Amino acid sequence: MPNLIVFLGNPGSQYRQTRHNCGWMVCDRLMEKLPQQDNWQSKFHGLFTKRRDVVLLKPQTFMNESGISVQEACRFFGTKPADVTVVHDDIELPIGAIKLQTGGGMGGHNGLRSVKQHLGTDGFRRLRIGVGRPPATIQVADYVLGRFSELEERQMEKTFEDAADVVLGIMES
Repeated sequence: MPNLIVFLGNPGSQYRQTRHNCGWMVCDRLMEKLPQQDNWQSKFHGLFTKRRDVVLLKPQTFMNESGISVQEACRFFGTKPADVTVVHDDIELPIGAIKLQTGGGMGGHNGLRSVKQHLGTDGFRRLRIGVGRPPATIQVADYVLGRFSELEERQMEKTFEDAADVVLGIMES
């Protein structure tokens, strides 16, 4: 049974560089670090590639339906929730922070809520990528669907690099 590493994001060019697409940005950085580029295939309402006993998955549903893709991939590969790692943005962590944990609250994150709903548990690993909290004058949805400032983008480059290294460690364990 392979491990499944899920990178959350939203499809569409308008979302490409937004805070909510941190998972996809970590995946992009990870692919730069791997010795060979893999062929991504379309299945499970997403794109996936397999490396040895690890499946990398980028759901192509919108964030709030990511669990559909995760559930289908788990069923196909026989992956248990405990062997799933979800890489996602998190407003509860300061910008640039990274935290790996198992379980925990969903923090209002619709992608995580969908994964929990479709797996029937919150017993999966999460690699949380801090994007900071929005100012009181900005709605959370507008904030996470917004782009990073230039200063934040430079700061997040190191964060994405470090997060990709964490994913490499998960893949090698």
